[in-house]
Amino acid sequence: MVTKSLQLVVLLVCCLTIITIKCANATQNPNKYSVNPTIVHSAVSKGAVCLDGSPPAYYFEPGFGDGAENWIVHLSGGAWCMNVTNCQDRATTSNGSSKKMAQLDFQGIHSKNESQNPDFYNWNKVLVAYCDGGSFIGDSEYIDPTNNSTKNLQFRGQKIFYAVLEEVLEKGLKNAKNAILAGSSAGGYPAILYCDYFRDSLPIKSRVKCLVDSGYFVHFKNPVLERFWSWRFGGVAALQGAAKTLPKSCTSKMKAELCLYAENIQEYTKTPFFLYMSAFDNIETQYTLGDEKYTTIDEGKGSACLNASLREMRSDFLNAIPKGNDPKHRGVFIDAMHHHTSLMGRWSFEVALEINNVLAPIAFADWYFDRKYRYLIDEIHTMPVQNTFKNVTYVH
Repeated sequence: MVTKSLQLVVLLVCCLTIITIKCANATQNPNKYSVNPTIVHSAVSKGAVCLDGSPPAYYFEPGFGDGAENWIVHLSGGAWCMNVTNCQDRATTSNGSSKKMAQLDFQGIHSKNESQNPDFYNWNKVLVAYCDGGSFIGDSEYIDPTNNSTKNLQFRGQKIFYAVLEEVLEKGLKNAKNAILAGSSAGGYPAILYCDYFRDSLPIKSRVKCLVDSGYFVHFKNPVLERFWSWRFGGVAALQGAAKTLPKSCTSKMKAELCLYAENIQEYTKTPFFLYMSAFDNIETQYTLGDEKYTTIDEGKGSACLNASLREMRSDFLNAIPKGNDPKHRGVFIDAMHHHTSLMGRWSFEVALEINNVLAPIAFADWYFDRKYRYLIDEIHTMPVQNTFKNVTYVH
């Protein structure tokens, strides 16, 4: 009797467990779901740490089905810090310390909704947390002259990239059939910088390409337009020790801060990459023209002088990006909407942008899978199109 009662209890528990799991799966939103950070404690001994000295981190969602051997490694963005005070402030936030990192919502290209993200919904998804303040390029430090250790700073973005990649390779990336190194905003530049290294870390038979999402900031010819970028990248290069970490093929020809412009390193990248960005990226316009002009542009109320500057910026941008003579190795999707980043907030078919009746996610997937090599630029709109959908901000 006791044995039968125990069997009934076990059966009941099993049934309740199955029901709970099914209900959880049924109620999970495949378009948007939360992922906890994975802290890479082993990276500390390798010198790979955030600004405050805490270990780096990444967010991981495993693939499933026929996507279990495919990987997206996505370098997160979040601007830069340009001086010691700026970086010390940043070190107290999730953009400078893994101690402050929390759950992050995965969506867009990381969505598990097959109908909205058919080509990548079941891939392994990795988002590398951005906590070095310098686009994953640095290998230097700042020691406070008053011996206040709480004000010390570690600029170890390069080591963070290598350490996280090493761990993810062991998780299964080293056996990938298909793989993408993507980067958004400040993470876009390193997606080009490390594209060949990423390619060389994987089997020769793997399909490996890179994706740059709104991270191609250009060096304007007009010094008035360029002044804030020169200040910004000058500060980043000095703090991060860029002269010794960036490719000598570039730094032997120009100042290190100039090598932070993607146009000056793209020729050295042999692996195919795809650029998805607006010709009127709203971070580009904000940092170039000022905060007060940002709203004016977004509302389509620019003066004749402002509009002339926007046309000049567009012209410099289009002249700098890869040319269309080799779309197999350099694909692009250049829209005209006044927005920034798309992989998280603008990827689903419901909100994706299109050029010539081709949606951006389809353009990239066609290019990535060698179905059709897309090189698409919005030539109709030579002025910014109002941003009717505000991007989801995914900064930690």
